[in-house]
Amino acid sequence: MTLTLESPLRAATVRVVRTVADYRALLDSARSSGQTVGFVPTMGALHAGHRSLIASAADRCDLVAVSIFVNPLQFGDPTDIAAYPRTLGADVALASDAGAQVVFAPSVDEMYPGFPAPVATSVSVAGLADRWEGASRPGHFDGVATVVAKLFGMTGACRAYFGEKDAQQLAVVRKMVADLSIPVDVVACPTVRDEDGLALSSRNVRLSADERRAASVLPRALLGGAELVAAGLAGGSLRPGAVGARMESILAEEPLVDTDYAVLVRAVDLEPAGPDDTDVDLRLLVAARVGPVRLIDNLDPRSPLSGAGPL
Repeated sequence: MTLTLESPLRAATVRVVRTVADYRALLDSARSSGQTVGFVPTMGALHAGHRSLIASAADRCDLVAVSIFVNPLQFGDPTDIAAYPRTLGADVALASDAGAQVVFAPSVDEMYPGFPAPVATSVSVAGLADRWEGASRPGHFDGVATVVAKLFGMTGACRAYFGEKDAQQLAVVRKMVADLSIPVDVVACPTVRDEDGLALSSRNVRLSADERRAASVLPRALLGGAELVAAGLAGGSLRPGAVGARMESILAEEPLVDTDYAVLVRAVDLEPAGPDDTDVDLRLLVAARVGPVRLIDNLDPRSPLSGAGPL
């Protein structure tokens, strides 16, 4: 299917394809003619954060493909996947306006023939996927790694663009690509934030007005943790326990927020940071449930002004 979409910024033609065969043929043809391919994997409900990924890909690549697929393998809670927003028409318009030429929107049966029968072959990344989100959502990263491996196999050699908001997912994907020698260059892009600092997420639309106000405590907690990290780095020794406690105390100020974890980790392996980890890349991680919605965020404590909004 080909859609011509008009916008104030550009007139663009986007191909919406539903089958693996059509998708693969389009991208193979582009590469055979000398074009470079950029790929942005998504689950739809696209927002300004996705737009920034697509625009980044369009700046560096000749052809940009966006996948829109709500992956059932990475949801442990049936109510969570049922509530996940599905807005294909708006998503195609945003993707096209941001510079995409191809939208791959397969059905579940196209991705997993025979589903809901168990998938016989899956991908698991040990170590990186075991802590934090992996511990809180068993099987989640197996689902992520499996669908991303499939999408990379369908897309072929490309640059793949991911947001830094999902820091653990990004680390898992990079490890998988390295270990399996997949011909994909994984490109990390800064988190896009709302005016109050909350990281943009497709899940934010499920927050009530009160919950949305309460959710702004997540970036405030990260900034509070970053202040303690800066003090520790200046003194030559970190106090990771105190950093985590500081973030937890800030999160606890909002009664609508139920904290899962708030930690300082080494960016390379996501293991808890130690007092002597002053010369390595660090990351602050938080996860909390705000009303019915689970939100995650992270921050490089040495770059608290990265991204949009107050952070």
